[in-house]
Amino acid sequence: MKFPSLFYYFICRLPYLNKGNFFFFLVFTTLSLSKANSQVVSEEFKRITDSLIKARPATYEGLDSVLNTKRTDTIYMRYFNKEATIKQYPIGQSYALNQLGRKYRDISNYPKAVELHEKALEAALEANNLEFRVYSLNMLGVVYRRSDAIKIALDYHQEALELAETVNNPSKDLKKSINVSLNSIGNLYLILKQYDIAIAQFKKAMASAKELGNKLGLAINYQNIGECLEYKGELEEALHYYRTSLDYNNEIDSDKGRVICKNSIAQIYIKQNKLTQALDILEPNLLAAETLGDMSIIAAININIGWALMELKQYAESEKYLVTGLEMSKKHHLPSYIAHAYNYLSKLHTYKGDYQNALEYYQMAEAFNEEINSEVNRRYINDLIIKYETEKKTNQIEALARENEFMNLRLRKKTNTLIIGALGMALLTFILYILYRQKELKNEKQILTLEQSMLRSQMNPHFLFNSLNSIKLYIINNEKKNAVHYLNKFSKLVRKILEASSLKEISLADELETIELYMNIENIRFSHEINFTVRVDEPIDEHTVKIPSLILQPFLENALWHGLSSKEGEKKIHLHVSRENEKFIQISITDNGVGREASERIKESKILKRKSIGIDITKERLANFSKDFENSFQVEIIDLYDSNKVALGTKVVLHIPTH
Repeated sequence: MKFPSLFYYFICRLPYLNKGNFFFFLVFTTLSLSKANSQVVSEEFKRITDSLIKARPATYEGLDSVLNTKRTDTIYMRYFNKEATIKQYPIGQSYALNQLGRKYRDISNYPKAVELHEKALEAALEANNLEFRVYSLNMLGVVYRRSDAIKIALDYHQEALELAETVNNPSKDLKKSINVSLNSIGNLYLILKQYDIAIAQFKKAMASAKELGNKLGLAINYQNIGECLEYKGELEEALHYYRTSLDYNNEIDSDKGRVICKNSIAQIYIKQNKLTQALDILEPNLLAAETLGDMSIIAAININIGWALMELKQYAESEKYLVTGLEMSKKHHLPSYIAHAYNYLSKLHTYKGDYQNALEYYQMAEAFNEEINSEVNRRYINDLIIKYETEKKTNQIEALARENEFMNLRLRKKTNTLIIGALGMALLTFILYILYRQKELKNEKQILTLEQSMLRSQMNPHFLFNSLNSIKLYIINNEKKNAVHYLNKFSKLVRKILEASSLKEISLADELETIELYMNIENIRFSHEINFTVRVDEPIDEHTVKIPSLILQPFLENALWHGLSSKEGEKKIHLHVSRENEKFIQISITDNGVGREASERIKESKILKRKSIGIDITKERLANFSKDFENSFQVEIIDLYDSNKVALGTKVVLHIPTH
C-alpha cells in the first residue's frame, strides 16, 4: 500500500483508533515519510528525460509511448516537469502536470488536482498545442464533475469538445479526448435525470471507443449506462452492463475499474435484498479501494456497507461505516455522497426510534440534495446543452449547405466539362469525318485515275493504229473474209474494254474472253506465229470467280513486245489458272521469249525506247482491289533457265485473293 493512500485512510479513521493503533500509525507514517524522502530518480530515467526533451515530440502519444510506465509516479513526473521547465519544453510540462493532476484527483485531493491541470493548460497554451489544450480542459472538467461542480465541469468539457471538433482529421489521442467530452456530457444528462438521453450519449461515446479500440472507454461507458438503468429501476439490465464493464476492466487489468464495478454490482444486490452477497463483495472491495487511495470510492463503499448492515438490522456496525463514509465525503467535498450518508443515517435512526436525529439527518440530506440539484444549476445546464445542440445542428446545417454548394459547383463544372467534351467530340468526329471523306475522295480519284490510265494503256494509239493497219492489209490484199473476221473481233474487243473499264471487277470468264480477242488481234502483226493457250483447272468456276477488270492484258503485252518480238523460231504464251488455296487463285503467264536480261539489252540498243506503264498501273489497281479482302495480292516474275543457264523465257505469277 502506498503512503498517500494509508495517510488519508488513517486520517479519516482517527476517531476509531485506540492508543496502540495510533502509536502504530505514527511509527508507520514516520517510516513512510523517510522512505518517500529517500526515493530518488534513476539514472536511466534521467537519460530518457534528456532524450525526450531533445527530441521534443509534439503529441501525447509521442510522450506517453515512452513515459506510460512512470506516469503514475509523482517523483518521476515532478522531475520530468522540472527538466522540461528548465529547458523550455512546454509540451513536456503539460504532459507531466496533467499526470500529477490525475494522481491527486484519484486520491480525491481535488484542489491540488485543479491547480496542476490549470498549469498544464497554461503550458499547452504557451506551446500553442491544441491536443494538449483539449486534454487539459477535459481533465479539469473531470475533476469538477467528480466534486459535483456541475456548471464549471460542463464549461470545460464543452470548450474541449468545440475545440477538438475544429480539426478535420483528428489524431487518435484527440479522438480519445472527444470521447471523454461526450462521456462527460452524458454524465451531465445523468445528473439531470434525463436517463434516455444520457444512454444515447454514452452509446455514441461507446461507438467512438469501439472505433478506436479503446477498451478503457468501453468499460467506462458500460458502467455509465448501467448507472442510468439502475436509476430507471431496470436492475437486471443494469447488472448486465456492470458485469460487461467488469469484464473489460479485467481484460485491461484496471484495479480502479474493478473496484468501481464491484461496488455497483453490490449496490444492485442490496436493492434486490441480496444483502449477504452484497457484503461478500463490499468488504474485500473496501481493502482494494484503500490500496488505491481514491477517497471518493472508499467513501462510497463505506456508505454501501453501512446501508447493507442497516438492512440486516446490525445498527451499531452500520452507523460506524455510515459515519466514516460521511466524514470522508465532507473532508473531500463530495456532496452526493454526503447526501446519501445523511439519508441512510436518517433511515437508521428511524429504525432505532430516534426520530429527532432522524429528522435532523433528513433535513441535512435535503439541503445537500438541493445544493446539488438547485434550479439555477439545472436551468444553466439545460440552457448550455440546448445551446450546444443548437450550435451543433447549425454547424451541421452550414456544413451541409457548404457541401451542397460545393457539390453544385462540382456538378456545374462537370456539366460544363461534359458540354465542352461533347462539343469537342462532335468537332473531332466532324474533323475525322472530313479526313475520312477526303481519304475516300482521294481513293476514288486514285481509282478513277487508275481506270483512266488503264483504259489509255488498253486503248493506246499504237495498238489501235497497228490493229487497224493490219486489217487494212487484209482489205488491200482482197482478203475480205479475214478482214471482216478480224474487224468483228477488233470491234468486239473495243466494246469489251470500254464496258470493263467502268467496272471494279468482272468474272474470270469475261477477262479470259477479252484477252483471247486481244491475242487474236495482236497475232495478226506476228503473222500468226504466236501459239497462245489457256488452261483453267477443273475446280475453278470461271463465271463465279471475280478478278479486277483488264489486269491480264498488260502482262501479255509485255510478253509479246519484250519477250517474243525479238525471238526467232517458235513463239509460245501459256496462261494457266489454278486454285492456290481456299483464299487465293493463281494465274501464271509463261512465255518462251528471250528473257528479261536479253530484252533489256535489246531495248538499250534501240533508238526509240518503248516504256511500258501498264504493269505499274495494274499493280496499283491490284493493291486497291485487295483492300476489301483479308489478304493482299502478290506478283512474282520468274526468269526461266535450262540446266546450262540459257534463258528459256519468263513466267509471271499473280496471286489474287478471293476472300
